[in-house]
Amino acid sequence: MPGAISQWFSAGDYLLALPMILLSIFALGILLIDLMLPPEWKSINAWTAGIGLAFSTAAVIRIHLAYARAGQGVLSYTGFMGSMMVDRFAIYFFYLFLVGAGIAILMSAHYLEIERENHGEFYALILFSVVGMMCMAAGFDIVLIFIGLELMAISTYVLVGFLRSDRRSNEAALKYLLLGAFSSGIFAYGLSLLYGLTGSTNLQLIGEHLATHMRENPHDPIAILALVTTSTGLFFKIAAIPFHQWAPDAYEGAPTSITGFMSVAVKAAGWAMLLRIFLSGLYPMRPIYVPLLVFVAIATMTGANLAALTQNNLKRLLAYSSIAHVGYMLLGLIAGSSTTPSATGIQGILVYLLVYTFMNLGAFAVITSLRRRDVIGDEIDDIAGLITRAPAEAVLMLIFLLSLAGIPPLAGFYGKYFIFLSLIETGHYQLAAVAVLYAVFGLYYYMRIANAMFMRKAVDTRPVTLSPAMATALAITGIATVGIGIFPDLFIRAAGWSLSIAQPLQLTSLFH
Repeated sequence: MPGAISQWFSAGDYLLALPMILLSIFALGILLIDLMLPPEWKSINAWTAGIGLAFSTAAVIRIHLAYARAGQGVLSYTGFMGSMMVDRFAIYFFYLFLVGAGIAILMSAHYLEIERENHGEFYALILFSVVGMMCMAAGFDIVLIFIGLELMAISTYVLVGFLRSDRRSNEAALKYLLLGAFSSGIFAYGLSLLYGLTGSTNLQLIGEHLATHMRENPHDPIAILALVTTSTGLFFKIAAIPFHQWAPDAYEGAPTSITGFMSVAVKAAGWAMLLRIFLSGLYPMRPIYVPLLVFVAIATMTGANLAALTQNNLKRLLAYSSIAHVGYMLLGLIAGSSTTPSATGIQGILVYLLVYTFMNLGAFAVITSLRRRDVIGDEIDDIAGLITRAPAEAVLMLIFLLSLAGIPPLAGFYGKYFIFLSLIETGHYQLAAVAVLYAVFGLYYYMRIANAMFMRKAVDTRPVTLSPAMATALAITGIATVGIGIFPDLFIRAAGWSLSIAQPLQLTSLFH
């Protein structure tokens, strides 16, 4: 049996999967160690999860360096019989997932103690969810992509309901589970139709067969049904309107650190999967799906921005803000899928996801820091007068809000800049005008929060104290938000690097 397995899988295959294998080992280790830890030592679980992320990052760097040694012409490695492709695109997302998970763990360490839910499975589930995200980003086979999606989704369902004594958390988890299972079923149905049409589960082969099929029968109802059902599942995972109903409730009810994690890492994984499928398997159907994207993007920006205007709960407001940002990123996909596609649009999505990771996690870190035994801290009233109670957190929150609004020279400006530039390059002037208009809406509701922090009188005058882990999370996100805005070239080049396309390389070069 070992000999038979070795005929199918090489050592190089497992090297490609090493980041995921290490995370799985550490997650299982946390579950075992937690059984033996007394309550006062539970913080060891956070340290163990952090070490696991560091080991996984080292494995990603090893694959990354293999590209540098191989030269400019080598841009992807395939493994596991072509089902996994760890290319520059996947590596870029691996880094995003690991950074998002690391900051979320820093935010959670003291927060879980306040909530009296400091259990090892919390950190194990975060690591397992990152394994699923990596499968979604590196998957080049719809079976592997779906397995990764479900691993991430099931872990996230449990994390959303982790505050077992909190009714809001329980309700949010149930809604998320039911809607998530429903959308996964629709998505799986769409993938099964693609398999039935093309006879393959590999995205490249699906794209080739669809190209031939659409030339012969451009209005095939089965192909259109496959596109619509697959798109429905994808839109749900990124919380695009009208498939966004789960997001505000899940964001409000989940532990605040998990809300931040979901808003960046889970969303980035959904985008990695969506870009893989739309720009590989479904690309021959772009004349059909581009009008669909236009409708969903406008509906998403309109609905989310209008809903955010009336929110008084910070987590729900940032949930609708997150949905609105999805609308902007969909505009980049429209530009990247046009008759004369603009690579700037896809690059804009990748830059957007990078800067969004830091500025949104930073905003949720400030909200998390307000939590105390007797104060939940997620209403606008809770943040009133923050400048007198915690001046550093108030200034940081203002920076994060201005960055989310796209104000230069902060990091968020560059995400919107590339999206708008790609729309102009491809002649979508009306969409660019609509996007700019809605950016003004966003500035209004972000400034509502700033007004409460700086202009209103504090309801609770007690000073806000930070744990070392939370202070570290705020420092990382604050420095990154300002630093990327002032020195954007390195990060813009990284996004461009991740878009390079070439033939797969033999895995033997990984060992040299």
